Amino acid sequence: MRPIPHDLAQALEEWHTTYRQLAMQPRTELRRRLIQLSISVVFHPHWQNGNRTAAWAALHTAGRGGRS
Repeated sequence: MRPIPHDLAQALEEWHTTYRQLAMQPRTELRRRLIQLSISVVFHPHWQNGNRTAAWAALHTAGRGGRS
């Protein structure tokens, strides 16, 4: 499996941070940022080839700092 690109891992980390902020304080700019980050993650070129399921699982593991 190909390694997770840094920009993709960073976008997922920002997504999690923004999601937590939005849960605590609903704001329009946070909703917009979450949508932008979701698009960045879902439509990243990394997903174009290979096993998407394994890559997605690896990305989420990376997003949790390697915790299962």
